[in-house]
Amino acid sequence: MPMIRVEMFPGRTQEQKAAFARAVTDAFVSICGGTPESVHIVYRDVPRTDWAVAGKLASDGAPSQTAALKQTTSAERPAKAVDCAYWIEGDGPPVFFVHGIGARRQGWSRLIELIKADFRCVSYDLRGHGESPIPAGKFGLDELVADLEALRQRLGIEKAHIVGHSLGGMIGPAYARAYPDRVLSLGLLSTAAFRTEDDSAKVRGVVTAMEKNGIAQTLDTLASRWFTDRFMTEHADRVEARKRQVVETDPDVFLNVFRIYAETEMAPWLHEVKVPSLVLTGELDGGCNPRLNKQIAAALPKAELVILDGLKHAILIEASERVAPHVHRFLKAHS
Repeated sequence: MPMIRVEMFPGRTQEQKAAFARAVTDAFVSICGGTPESVHIVYRDVPRTDWAVAGKLASDGAPSQTAALKQTTSAERPAKAVDCAYWIEGDGPPVFFVHGIGARRQGWSRLIELIKADFRCVSYDLRGHGESPIPAGKFGLDELVADLEALRQRLGIEKAHIVGHSLGGMIGPAYARAYPDRVLSLGLLSTAAFRTEDDSAKVRGVVTAMEKNGIAQTLDTLASRWFTDRFMTEHADRVEARKRQVVETDPDVFLNVFRIYAETEMAPWLHEVKVPSLVLTGELDGGCNPRLNKQIAAALPKAELVILDGLKHAILIEASERVAPHVHRFLKAHS
């Protein structure tokens, strides 16, 4: 039985809901076939302050009728998925932007501003981050992939580019491996694979330090790995804003995603990812350094490698204007 979930502002009367249900049912049957009796509609009230969760398009106000009617049945929806908060800007081929550990979808704002004239940009908060719900219990990379697939289904997008930063640069390839027919291309920004035993020990040591001493007590160490010294001096407010994102993330969720980042090793299966891929990192990124990214690019069958000189890990905050031209050019070439 097809199930259509309708997200509405609170206060609609039963008569209004019934009229809307009839209209949606008639449109669904007209486009997709079937009978009115076979269509099941579920309502969910969404606060006006949380309209991004309801799927508001920043560019044109509402999803198209076709996109709205490309719904998923309960059998198709990934069982482990949660509904992540998202925002859409621009027009053109769709691109999903996947952020990293303890970050937010707003981290892509500057880059999106520079490319949205040519692309439909979908940024979202990972589960437990920002406005997305906090899941019960532990989760792994498979669940993060399931969340992305559930979002693709909710939006009725057939195929899309996926650009991920840090942990997001692991979610993208894992998604492409699981759903190869849904991906146009990948962007792997500031991510890691082919870690040596010493590399792995160092990143596990960061997790151990946070578990022992507390996340807040480890923030200065993290910031020094993310930002160049000059940026930290000249833009202390933006560095503090990034720290606040970490502090405001549920500590269990933050440690959970950091463990996923620390324990994921893509080397055994990257060669299976056949779509065109942009591999980009900062010259001075200690954990996602050029040595690892050269191996990532070599393992991917259709990869392009870009190393940005003078940058560490937080390339989106520190230098979106340098990242955007590479992302834009690559996406245009593979759209």
